[in-house]
Amino acid sequence: MYGIALDLGTSGFRMQLVDLDTGKTKKTIITMQHPLPGGNVTDHLDFALHVGTEISNKIIIDTVSSMIHKLNVKAHLIEKMVVSGNPIQLSLFQDIEIRDLAYAGENMQRRLGIKHIDRSTKIYFGKDVFGKSSDLKHCKIIVLPAIKHEIGADALAMMIKTDFIDQEEVSLVTDYGTNAEMALKVGKRIITGSAAAGPSIEGQGIKCGMLASPGAISDINEENGLWRTTVLDENMNEVQGHLINPVTGEIYEMSKFKPKGITGTGVIAAISLALSMGIIKELPKLPNGKLYLGNEIWINDNDLSEAGKAIGAIRAAHLTLLIESGVKYTDLKNMYMCGASGTYVDAIKASKIGLLPNFSKKVVQFGNTSLALARDVLLGVFTLDEISYLAEIIKADHLMMALSETFKNIYSCELAYWTEGMPQEMYNTFLESYELPKLPNIAYAPIVERRVLKDIQTKSNEKVMVFDELDMVIKEEARGCIRCETCKIECPEKAIDVVESNGKLYASYKAHKCLGTSCKRCVRSCPEKAISLKNIHISQPGSKDLENPTV
Repeated sequence: MYGIALDLGTSGFRMQLVDLDTGKTKKTIITMQHPLPGGNVTDHLDFALHVGTEISNKIIIDTVSSMIHKLNVKAHLIEKMVVSGNPIQLSLFQDIEIRDLAYAGENMQRRLGIKHIDRSTKIYFGKDVFGKSSDLKHCKIIVLPAIKHEIGADALAMMIKTDFIDQEEVSLVTDYGTNAEMALKVGKRIITGSAAAGPSIEGQGIKCGMLASPGAISDINEENGLWRTTVLDENMNEVQGHLINPVTGEIYEMSKFKPKGITGTGVIAAISLALSMGIIKELPKLPNGKLYLGNEIWINDNDLSEAGKAIGAIRAAHLTLLIESGVKYTDLKNMYMCGASGTYVDAIKASKIGLLPNFSKKVVQFGNTSLALARDVLLGVFTLDEISYLAEIIKADHLMMALSETFKNIYSCELAYWTEGMPQEMYNTFLESYELPKLPNIAYAPIVERRVLKDIQTKSNEKVMVFDELDMVIKEEARGCIRCETCKIECPEKAIDVVESNGKLYASYKAHKCLGTSCKRCVRSCPEKAISLKNIHISQPGSKDLENPTV
């Protein structure tokens, strides 16, 4: 019999097929993007609020069903599934209330008639999630608990799968992603928080960006004034890439591993090197507007600015947790880094630009703890009672960055530094004016312990399958459309088309490519106001027959 571990990440889904008898992972499959429009949790939440949770749920469930189909195993042999992720993804998967996640204030929730939403551990059968006619109708589906409003099962995973939760010294853990969940441990106290970093931290929203997957540039190092790239091969191992001049684009040594794009960790490495080598004279300007990393692969000024906003949000949240918990910067002993970005990023380079505190004495790098915890629960390493108990004891102490003046003041300094070129000295001057401690001038490098080589643990010879059939189409009637195609021209992701059906015109969107409600360039540019990105319908349900695997 088999089980499925599933991590519903903001930037993509991760799934493993596990043999329940041997405990061995049989197959691993990942998506390169989230199936819903948008690049972060806020976009996904906003989309669901505007078009309805039913459509969002349908898109997610269809994607999961399609991924299961690709595992090529008879459905009746899949005994159970364990699902992890952040509160928004888990809520959309279950098709439960999400308005409390959008409106945190109690008064607003009261006006909307929103009562306490139970996000504790849930157990379903496949028929409840995939439908009564599904081949998985008898499969037990376990959805792991959220901790708090912004903190989900994925955050619980990063505390449990590392030794953070047992630390007696002051320690900080962060799952680096579009919504960077984090926690600070001071004695027996655990204070949680999160920072909406945005998609650039995982390589999305970057012109040549991509998730950590085969072909991605994951790191860059200096060699005699040139840059040596590191590329992920088909087994997600790091291999030597091109030797290139980042200013001119001339390749001095060609690698047999041709890069396809750059992931967030590669962007971090490029920014860190460009600053330390003096290539960047003034933020956010790059020489000739680009840093070259390969043929048709580069980072531009806008990429630098977007990455800077993400780095700034995470640093501001880290500092806020420490300050508002009464901890001095120099008291921090351990920094735990989780997720794909936390795995592949060069910790020293990241610390130099603020992605993790440069005053931490030790840095420990982990992989995808959310998927790992789902797998552990699947195999009985942790019982549901143990998971539920840990979620409850961590609930009490949560810091909402949106309501913190400390965070707002520090993040304003970060924005000025990254997007307006404000010098570091002025940054500290502003901190002092806010009566906040200055950033320390640290001369030592932390001890770095990298406990995994890959973010997703697989068999040594297993090739990770990339599921690239995210072909769900959503559409709305374009009343008054004159077919000027301005919407198509303005769409930065080429996600929209205008089609005719039964004498009516429709705006047709590729859901996974659309940037969602945070973009809406198509809506704003339409001269006839023919579309709104609200009255959405699913065009291609795309159900899969799980009883007939292709292999």
